[in-house]
Order: sequence, then structure tokens, then C-alpha cells
Amino acid sequence: MSVQVTIELPEDVLPILRTNPTDFVAEMRLAAAVKWYEQGRISQGKGAELANLSRQQFIDALARYGVSPIQITPEQLEQELRTDA
Repeated sequence: MSVQVTIELPEDVLPILRTNPTDFVAEMRLAAAVKWYEQGRISQGKGAELANLSRQQFIDALARYGVSPIQITPEQLEQELRTDA
């Protein structure tokens, strides 16, 4: 099941960005997925699904955006190290 969302843009946006509607939608989906992953709101798997990419492609995209594929705080890491010890 999916949901369709419609947005309105000024008509000069796509020419300014030198893109077409299909590529624009793909870019928006990827940008949203990367940002939501960075915020800890979604997993890598869900981000890949949202961006319509494989998980490896999504991890590669994270690198291009400068987002670490490892989303763990120092406190969480310390807790895990204590638990495993």
C-alpha cells in the first residue's frame, strides 16, 4: 500500500534545477530519506525503501550527503560495551 502526495512548485523551479519531474521526485525521496535517517526517525532499510534504492545504494548515498551510516550515540556505544563485557 502506498500514499500519493502532491506538491505545488513555482513553474521555474525545475528549469532552474535543470531536472525533470521524475528525477526531481527521486531526488526529493532520497533527500527526505537521508534526513530522516540522520535524525534517527527511520532505519537504513526503510530509508532505502523510501528512496527506492538497495540498502548498499542507500549507504553510498549517505556517504555522498556526509551522513554516517552508523547512528549510535557515544552513550549507546558505552552502554553496549558495558553490556557485552
